[in-house]
Amino acid sequence: MVALTLPRNGGGLESYSIRNAPLPMPAPGSAPAFNRPPFNRIAYAAAHVVADPLADNDPWLDAAVDWDRTIAFRHYLWDLGLGVAEAMDTAQRGMGLDWPTAKALIGRALAGAKERPGAVIACGAGTDHLPPGPGVTIADVIAAYEQQIEAVEGLGGRVILMASRALAAVARGPDDYVRVYGRILSQVKQPVILHWLGEMFDPALAGYWGDADHDRAMDTCLAVIRDSAAKVDGIKISLLSKEKEIAMRRRLPAGVRMYTGDDFNYAELIAGDEQGYSDALLGIFDAIAPAASAGLARLTAGDEAGFHEILAPTVPLSRHIFKAPTRFYKTGVVFLAYLNGLQDHFLMIGGQQSTRSLPHLAELFRLADAARVLRDPELAAQRMRKVLAVGGVE
Repeated sequence: MVALTLPRNGGGLESYSIRNAPLPMPAPGSAPAFNRPPFNRIAYAAAHVVADPLADNDPWLDAAVDWDRTIAFRHYLWDLGLGVAEAMDTAQRGMGLDWPTAKALIGRALAGAKERPGAVIACGAGTDHLPPGPGVTIADVIAAYEQQIEAVEGLGGRVILMASRALAAVARGPDDYVRVYGRILSQVKQPVILHWLGEMFDPALAGYWGDADHDRAMDTCLAVIRDSAAKVDGIKISLLSKEKEIAMRRRLPAGVRMYTGDDFNYAELIAGDEQGYSDALLGIFDAIAPAASAGLARLTAGDEAGFHEILAPTVPLSRHIFKAPTRFYKTGVVFLAYLNGLQDHFLMIGGQQSTRSLPHLAELFRLADAARVLRDPELAAQRMRKVLAVGGVE
């Protein structure tokens, strides 16, 4: 039995023993065949980036990426039958990953996907190279979107149309959103995935679609989708409300998918109900990729109970990782990758490893054990001890 000393939530220390065997990983060479859909749901994992710990830079100012480990992580996700949502907020877009580095990341990831016929990947295009400000106009926002979309499409990528901080700052109401999205969707080469990221993930996006009320904002968003349905594959909403997602899902035009971005309620939303289900585009699937793959395989086989048996224990872990301030969830995602040996350090671009406390990370460790997503318990404990030692817990 693997044991270690962990901080308690209320203060002090306790002895903790890992209680659960990890979920089995697929045998080498048994990756799902991408010439046919591996699952009966489309499932993207929004993937994180691995920082270069040996770069001589100023981490708060400069993004230094370990490209080999970053792209290897994408292959790990593809090995499990998951698609990759590239250069999204999980990759610290807007929180350390600037557009030039994101563009380089997209190019490298698309090149990696080409090595694997049928590998699924879609890439974030937004306006993050355009800082919001008093001089920014709607025309500037449109031009910024066009620049990034052209870059992604020029590299052969499929677009996830990310929400725009600049648009949220300059828009005077719903009509400005209709104008911008109508113009952009009229130009894209293939159907895109829209991304409605709630203010709990990014406070700068409060009032998106021209209204602080999510229900009225949804009306505007749905009008945009209906006007350009042929150019919209689906929409990912990240509002952390299953009720709002289900309500919107039931109003989407035929053929337009709902991609859940609800890291609190994803299991029941993916399972669905008598009126439909959500596909997935989730940051938590980066952290729990083996469980996501195993659960989706059960669902595809018609075993919904088995799907919930695997995924239900991951939900408390996800809710902890994504707890408020939700934008700091990337720290938990990267920490779990470190515990699982998918990278050799717990450092992040932008110095973002500092956004969560030792007690938070200790609780994450316990919940990851309960969810059976610690791939090698002894390695995970060894690495947890190292992090604790830096914080003075020996």
